[in-house]
Amino acid sequence: MKNKHAFKDLMEKYVGIGFLIFAVLISATAAYSHGGKHAGAEFTHLQALQKAAQLYDELIGNGKLGQSWETDLKKVTISNRLNGDKQEVVVSFHLAEGDPKTVYIFFTASGKYAGSNFTGE
Repeated sequence: MKNKHAFKDLMEKYVGIGFLIFAVLISATAAYSHGGKHAGAEFTHLQALQKAAQLYDELIGNGKLGQSWETDLKKVTISNRLNGDKQEVVVSFHLAEGDPKTVYIFFTASGKYAGSNFTGE
């Protein structure tokens, strides 16, 4: 019986340490992504994906995109493009089938939402 309690105490200790490490990593990631040592750096594709996914979910939740956009999503692509003389980041959500087949979400090079549509233009 004594060994059972020792093992349980040891496991609780390791779970607690694991949770603490996890919390520190999450906090460090959040601090870095919200203006850590690279504040003012170019808007990354990961940041674009995070923002676009949030907007995409809102479009589905508001009924502006049908349920097939949630259940039949095939892939997501991220690319840079030149729109006139301005650089943009484009996040494209592609359906397996249906029409329209793709919704595009645009961001400026600094990360501001610049619009969305089904044409990519």
